[in-house]
Amino acid sequence: MIARLVIWNLYDSKTTLGELREHLPPLPEGAHWISNEAQERFGVLALGDELPDLGEIPQLIGVDAVVFEEFDVE
Repeated sequence: MIARLVIWNLYDSKTTLGELREHLPPLPEGAHWISNEAQERFGVLALGDELPDLGEIPQLIGVDAVVFEEFDVE
């Protein structure tokens, strides 16, 4: 199994955390939206063989993720 962590810096983006929350699609079991409001960071943590469909979230943010990490889950 693989754990994936994707994080965006929102201070460089076209949107705010509040606006993103209005558009969050449901995620499958084992995946979670994560945020750090104080540091203006937003992301997704997902367990599984593939990254789930993030819907329009990457387009709303408008900048590339600053973190895209994959980890083997033992």
